[in-house]
Amino acid sequence: MYRLLVWIVRGLLGLALLAVLAVVAFWAFAPSYVGSARNNVIEHEPYPVSEEARALHRSLTIGDWHADPLLWKRDLTERGTWGQVDFPRLIEGNVALQVFTAVTKSPAGQNYEENSAEAFDNITLLAFGQRWPMRTWQSLYERAVHQAQKLHRFAEEDGRVTIIKGADDLEAVLRARDNGENRIGAILGIEGAHALEGEMARLDGLVDEGYRLIGLHHFFDNELGGSLHGLGQAGLTEFGRAVVREVAGRPLILDLAHSSPRVVREVLEMTDIPLVISHTGVSRFCQTQRNLPDDLMQAVAETGGVIGMGYWDEVACGRIDPAGIAAMIAAAVDLVGAEHVSLGSDFDGSVETAFDTSELVALTHALLGAGLSEDQIAAIMGGNMVRVLRDRLGG
Repeated sequence: MYRLLVWIVRGLLGLALLAVLAVVAFWAFAPSYVGSARNNVIEHEPYPVSEEARALHRSLTIGDWHADPLLWKRDLTERGTWGQVDFPRLIEGNVALQVFTAVTKSPAGQNYEENSAEAFDNITLLAFGQRWPMRTWQSLYERAVHQAQKLHRFAEEDGRVTIIKGADDLEAVLRARDNGENRIGAILGIEGAHALEGEMARLDGLVDEGYRLIGLHHFFDNELGGSLHGLGQAGLTEFGRAVVREVAGRPLILDLAHSSPRVVREVLEMTDIPLVISHTGVSRFCQTQRNLPDDLMQAVAETGGVIGMGYWDEVACGRIDPAGIAAMIAAAVDLVGAEHVSLGSDFDGSVETAFDTSELVALTHALLGAGLSEDQIAAIMGGNMVRVLRDRLGG
């Protein structure tokens, strides 16, 4: 009997040790494996870039409305061996303004057609696997706070990055760049206001952490109303209407990416501010669930807002090299006018791309090849973004 007990105890200790080793291995290897696999850059030969394109690119103020590197276990102060965007590559790509967006919930089986808000949440496992603070494991709001704090820490360590909270910060970054400094203006955005967890007071908390771009939805319906990828294509709830009014009344940017067509129409009816769809394509170029109907894109443009063009398969119907993205941008210009088109890469947003942010000069070259003028390219690559930021952050 004694020997049996000893054997059982040894067996349990062995199983416990194996469990501990499994958790340690998961923490050590899984996050980078998942991150690199989900944010791949297709191997390619160097893209053609003319001297004309290089000269134009150097003169541009470039801005991107959407990237998700804060979700992953990476040091953004270092040039990454995987992923699509970080501070050194932003400098290489001559990017002046980058929105860093916090993802706080992602349903298992995520797709563009229909997702349940009750599905298992992938970010819970990611938060555990990346050893985020325990407070983030069950709180969407705390996940947003944690990602904001990561960006603040990276910005302090790098020294070239200013987190833009108002018009003064924006103008300081632009002046520094005019004086030849390698400055980056970083803007915090929230991908889905479910991070408020149904409490308006938490909007103050997000603003205090530095968030200035507020997206209403992601891949599922939430307390604010219907997602483009939810179950019923619903409109705004009363809470959603209250949040829209609050965001519109503050120096914040309202982002309609991932919102249902009905939500977009209702927001258009109740606001008079420039609206943003931060990362998308246009149905005129690529007919897919991810891209809103052309009439809604035109209505958003009529607010003085902008449409951010993404670089991945589902918005571009597979044409994701610089020439393909330039063709999509040209289609968007035909639809809404060059003054309402921007960049919205979705870099590091669990998408595969054909170039990273350091290679943006190839997109400038492709835009010239697509027949766009230098003035149009300057507006699309960043001028339009600066205009909207000045309008909204100036209060």
